[in-house]
Amino acid sequence: MNTDQTVRVFTDFYRERGHRLITGSTLLPPPSDPVLFTTSGMHPLTPYLEGHPHPQGRRLVNVQRCLRTTDLEEVGDSSHLTVFEMLGSWSLGDYSHSQSLRWGYELLRDGFGIPDQRLHVTVFGGDEQVGPDLESLRTWEELGVPVEPTREENWWSNGPVGPCGPDSEIFVWTGGTGTPPRGTPTTDPRWVEIWNHVVMRYRRLDDGSLRPLDRPGIDTSMGLERLVTVLQGRDSVYDTDLFEPWMRCLPPLWDLDEPSLRLVCDHLRSGIVVIGDGVRPSNTGRGYVLRRLVRRVLTSLRRDEPSRTLSDLPLELVQHTLDHFRLSCGTDSVVEVLLEEEERFDRLLERGRRLLSRTEYRGPLSERDYEYLHDTYGLPRELVVSLHGSR
Repeated sequence: MNTDQTVRVFTDFYRERGHRLITGSTLLPPPSDPVLFTTSGMHPLTPYLEGHPHPQGRRLVNVQRCLRTTDLEEVGDSSHLTVFEMLGSWSLGDYSHSQSLRWGYELLRDGFGIPDQRLHVTVFGGDEQVGPDLESLRTWEELGVPVEPTREENWWSNGPVGPCGPDSEIFVWTGGTGTPPRGTPTTDPRWVEIWNHVVMRYRRLDDGSLRPLDRPGIDTSMGLERLVTVLQGRDSVYDTDLFEPWMRCLPPLWDLDEPSLRLVCDHLRSGIVVIGDGVRPSNTGRGYVLRRLVRRVLTSLRRDEPSRTLSDLPLELVQHTLDHFRLSCGTDSVVEVLLEEEERFDRLLERGRRLLSRTEYRGPLSERDYEYLHDTYGLPRELVVSLHGSR
């Protein structure tokens, strides 16, 4: 099942059960939101989960593109991405958590063809404030899916204050068809979480106490890229059809080690999406995130071969990314932004080389040196490390 089929199966399943398909919104939150980028599928729906009526009704489904910079240093492994998509379904005070879990089980088993024996779940086992999530526990026992109770791992919150509640996480065994499932999600890493079902029953107040919500809601979220990796039996998201054009086109063009190749693929893909959503490089805010992504790409590319340039980037990859994320801007405008930023980076490189040739920077650099070079001359730490280490 390819990515497009996966999305269609998910959205059709919920539409058949009365959910309205809402358009996955831009990466950019509204001006009143202090967050730079949309970080989760439920982010744009927070007001409605807190009780405001949604114009499309009480049952919703969507595919939301998201961006997170908290995992930036992890990019290059088999699963972390900067821009990704979340498959989400919501009950805004409509059906119960038990119904959400039953539908989730049905979709995974019948829609995506995941055998029962490859499923395991965790539920909230209770703490000093709230008792165990018996509704979820009974539901999974009735469905015959093994359950592991936990504490903090199965309590979802939107920060220190705000809506919160117990969740139930669904895991799939990825140990291979020849290896029977073993252990539990907390004891064997081959159990991979793919879907989280949250029931928002409470609001946490400033003093840490919990107040029951007048209208509890259900929020489910499933990472598209992780789901596709599991359904296609791959060890890495970079081996799925999502990245097939990237992994086909870039290795013959740029000879990079595996982590660097993955970083370049992820950051370029993410940069294209951010540009497509209207962001331009700058020294602050969203523009700085874009600038950092592009410069991390260029630092990786130039580490072994200074002549590498983004002007060689195949337009096929730009168009593939724009099409997948349903962005209407043209490839030429995206490439123009990337190449202008590359020119700025080249000027920064030259400045960095001149500065680091000074006597005071010939030995090991201190934290104070890194801070000074960044704050005074705009040289990012990773660039200074690369330039200083190559001398």
